Amino acid sequence: MPKYILATKLQNPDLVEKRKEQGENWLRLVRERIPDIKWIAHYAILGPYDFLDIFEVKNEQEAAKVSLLSRSAGAIFAETWTAIPYMEFLELVDDLK
Repeated sequence: MPKYILATKLQNPDLVEKRKEQGENWLRLVRERIPDIKWIAHYAILGPYDFLDIFEVKNEQEAAKVSLLSRSAGAIFAETWTAIPYMEFLELVDDLK
């Protein structure tokens, strides 16, 4: 399955006491709506985004759903990127020779 990276910025990161509950609710919602999702990693990060998730789903429509669900669950900003494994990228480069 294709890999995607989701970077999110929370609407109100000051609500520390509710962070765990909100995160668990979001995860449950995504799993209910996209049961075939495979989570690879979840990070809290420093910088312009608050969280970075790496996951696999069958297509870009399902990746878009993950992003939309993030927005509906309190993310003020969500950005999703396609991730190509490095060895596959090198094969693309070889194909261009």
